[in-house]
Amino acid sequence: MASTLNNCAAPAKLNLFLHVNGRRPDGYHLLQTVFQLLDYGDKLHFQVRDDGVIRRITEVPGVPQKADLVVRAARLLQAAGGERTAHLGVDISIDKHLPMGGGLGGGSSDAATTLIALNHLWQTGLTRAELMALGLKLGADVPFFIFGENAFAEGIGEALAPVCTPACWYVVLEPGVSTPTATIFSDPELTRDTKLVRMTDSFGALIASGRNDLQDVAAKLFPPIAQAINWLRQFGNARMTGSGSCVFCAFSRESEADEVIQAVNSSGKSQWKAWKAKAIERHPLFHLIGS
Repeated sequence: MASTLNNCAAPAKLNLFLHVNGRRPDGYHLLQTVFQLLDYGDKLHFQVRDDGVIRRITEVPGVPQKADLVVRAARLLQAAGGERTAHLGVDISIDKHLPMGGGLGGGSSDAATTLIALNHLWQTGLTRAELMALGLKLGADVPFFIFGENAFAEGIGEALAPVCTPACWYVVLEPGVSTPTATIFSDPELTRDTKLVRMTDSFGALIASGRNDLQDVAAKLFPPIAQAINWLRQFGNARMTGSGSCVFCAFSRESEADEVIQAVNSSGKSQWKAWKAKAIERHPLFHLIGS
């Protein structure tokens, strides 16, 4: 049994569009979206222990260890393994790059990477479907990262089908604010009745045009989001990802993305952080899971 895994990628995701189609009696919203994986994100490192102790050894500001999805994911998998994993523990360290409340799936991606890596290290033997079901207990976005391919998602985000997305570069702007997901989804002005779409020949046009039903609410509540969108729109179809706060725009060439990064840096917007990322087809840890 291997005892360590280092530099395990926890990639960011973008919502290329996000429609809210309704609301379930339990309060969860029904969505349709396309998830896009990026070659940018957090890095996690795992050192197996033989005493059953699970620890996050990196300080994450604003996230107590007990509440961290990474720790909760490890404990969930430890419990699922029963006697086989009762004596196994882990030290987890995190190189955190993705902002909290950014709509990039950072916490969910970290949790998914933890489940994937520990399923391998602890030799738990769970299938991809079993890990996805476990991940759903932690959050609606976690199954997507375990699914490991760009996907059309429905339901609360757990019904996934693989899709081909454009090969391109993205510029992502962090506008310097964090948006609480619950605040956006609970707003009375949120659109909740967008008509269902189907995976048809026009799907590519839907991705290219893009629309996020959460964007208007988030931009109204958090003006820096609106400012970032309006500024980035001079270069293309800029929009927000997830429930915010990050906004993005697609470019066919890396050089175009570089020019936008330079424009951000010379804009005087010191509160903004801008970076580029390439669209990828699969999660970097996809190979660690069997069928």
